[in-house]
Amino acid sequence: METKAISPSAVTTTAHLPQLHLPRNEGMELDLDWVASVQANTSAIERRAATLPGRRSVKKEYQAAWLLKAISLIDLTTLSGDDTEGRVKRLCAKARQPVAPALLSKLGMSGLTVGAVCVYHDMVPAAVRALEGTNIPVAAVSTGFPAGLSPYHLRIQEIRESVAAGAKEIDIVISRRHVLTQNWQALYDEMREMREACGDAHVKAILATGELGTLRNVARASLICMMAGADFIKTSTGKESVNATLPVSLTMIRAIRDYHARTGIRIGYKPAGGISKAKDALTYLALIKDELVKWRKVVKDAGMRID
Repeated sequence: METKAISPSAVTTTAHLPQLHLPRNEGMELDLDWVASVQANTSAIERRAATLPGRRSVKKEYQAAWLLKAISLIDLTTLSGDDTEGRVKRLCAKARQPVAPALLSKLGMSGLTVGAVCVYHDMVPAAVRALEGTNIPVAAVSTGFPAGLSPYHLRIQEIRESVAAGAKEIDIVISRRHVLTQNWQALYDEMREMREACGDAHVKAILATGELGTLRNVARASLICMMAGADFIKTSTGKESVNATLPVSLTMIRAIRDYHARTGIRIGYKPAGGISKAKDALTYLALIKDELVKWRKVVKDAGMRID
């Protein structure tokens, strides 16, 4: 997730939102000592998260800039049993033009699209056709989404077939049992093989945090997936009873920060499920700004290597 908020000037002069092209996360060897050292102070995390909605107020043109940024980060998604090619085509039209042209013109913006279109494997070809001529990637949910309990060889093959069909991003779901039983080697090996099956396609590792039991498990699973080569870590499938929350997000973002401090690699973050209001989107963007963007400036000012 690219977290730089566009400046106020971006809503007064015609501009495109900035796009970053960052190195892939190639991963690293499993470091169980690092994993074992990871803790999560639940009460402190919950206190910090509780302050977020009221701490930062974004007003007027700044709010417009932040909301435009939020739109550019959306994975526009349809994951229903009654999906049709017609529905996917309409979704892709919305992805191309998520805001009315007249409103964008008043804001001095052009070229605004969402971050990706996310569909089941069967709908990948239809989405690829509908997005032809754009830079909007198609993301496919694979590996037996949402439970991730289909036979393992079929999960790997599903990834390969989605990539072959044109998906540029693959949303995989981890085996929750590996986290719940603390089998970190199994989680690492699984994630590593899924990363390899993705080839050049970016991989988003869905942790299904609502089913992992503790914030410490969330922190350790986040780190393992990054070590194994995940380009993004994602909170949820959107199908669990508990999806994205601020405490979980804070835990995952700090894991991203620690991984970057150790490796110099930036990992994306994706909250999924339950963020349906503009105010909520602003809160999550503020969390990213406070925990990652400001932290990078502090480290840089101290003369440490961060890139």
